[in-house]
Amino acid sequence: MKNDIHPEKHPVCFVDVSTGKKFITISSLHSKQKDVIDGVEHYLVYCDVTSDSHPAYTDERRLVDTAGRVDKFNQKFSRRR
Repeated sequence: MKNDIHPEKHPVCFVDVSTGKKFITISSLHSKQKDVIDGVEHYLVYCDVTSDSHPAYTDERRLVDTAGRVDKFNQKFSRRR
């Protein structure tokens, strides 16, 4: 195996923006923000969607108002004669 071709691994804390839950792991990602958790310095990486907030994992049903959006689109871009 070749030396010095693999990325460095760091302790990272992924933070779900919507729920605030933290996932601690090791990753090659890093950021400017750091936090000390259990005496270990972790890079903080903020995520919009994680398994804690995604509807596929939480079994939460969300109703999307597609009819209202389609009507707004048609009104905005329809040609007036």
